[in-house]
Amino acid sequence: MKKFDHGGDVYSRDVDLDFSVNLNPLGMPPAVREALRAGVDSYAAYPDPHCRALRAALARALRAALARALRVEPWQLLCGNGAADLIIRLCLARKPEKALLCAPTFSEYEKAALLSGARVKKFILREEDDFALGGGILGELTGSYAPDLFFLCNPNNPTGQLTCPALIGQIAAVCEKRGTLFVVDECFLPFTGAPSARPLLNAHPHLVIVDAFTKLYAMAGLRLGFMISADRRLVEKVAAFGQSWSVSAPAQTAGLAALSGDGEWTARTRAVVAAERAFVRAGLRELGFKVYDSAANYILFRSEKPLFEPMLAQGVLIRSCANYTGLDERYYRVGVKRRAENERLLAALRRALA
Repeated sequence: MKKFDHGGDVYSRDVDLDFSVNLNPLGMPPAVREALRAGVDSYAAYPDPHCRALRAALARALRAALARALRVEPWQLLCGNGAADLIIRLCLARKPEKALLCAPTFSEYEKAALLSGARVKKFILREEDDFALGGGILGELTGSYAPDLFFLCNPNNPTGQLTCPALIGQIAAVCEKRGTLFVVDECFLPFTGAPSARPLLNAHPHLVIVDAFTKLYAMAGLRLGFMISADRRLVEKVAAFGQSWSVSAPAQTAGLAALSGDGEWTARTRAVVAAERAFVRAGLRELGFKVYDSAANYILFRSEKPLFEPMLAQGVLIRSCANYTGLDERYYRVGVKRRAENERLLAALRRALA
């Protein structure tokens, strides 16, 4: 069987604590749990294939969040079976000849580009810069390679590094001028408090933003993502590359419940993540690991001693980053959880080093 490409493979291993995934440490909101239970009797019917109620609610929520700096209409939104589904559909709809990716980054971008027949070039992020993206990317976008598609994960996975908003604006302007589809993945952005690229959308029809309910609302098993674009033809084309009923009724129910929350969920989440990220980072450094700064709900670190199997022997699953371009078997990523679980992680790492 092929090695699992992502975190969360608790099905073929004896795992007590899964630190290989990056979900909200607060878990699923109570309102979402209650809505899912209450909606059980309606799940016998086919779901709305166009997610009408969900897209309308999402458009209202985005308008409110942006204080009307951007007039988001339901037609600009497309929901899918997680962000990964939309990433694949974007590539199939656009059929780029050449794609540009950062490295290391989320592997689904490369998979989707290759699936659509594109040639892929990688812009290697330097460890001495803490894997942060700098202005050198502008030269790649305007150089001889001339990509049709550029993916940017913000904050990046697995490094947790944010890209400067001014640089994102520059990239968007370059891509608009050259006709390059610029896809910004903001699935982890709600954990950071950093500004979204959404205000750039109306002035940049070549910009697409991908997001998901998966991380913030801890509903990875339900699979619910969405994309936003000001290009109506692109939205319609991407929609045509999806299967009918790609978003299940439970996922739509959960999304509507998440959007109707009290508005404090994100603030609570950020406070917990900030405190626990600092606690875990300090603990990792105390153990002697090279730890990279992260703005997200996960931390990348480097160990000169193998850790994956020794941790798994204790029932703790961490993410080996050996299959990321630009990293190797010395690099690991751990999600940020609550204090008691984080203490168990650090204790297990201490034993693995003994």
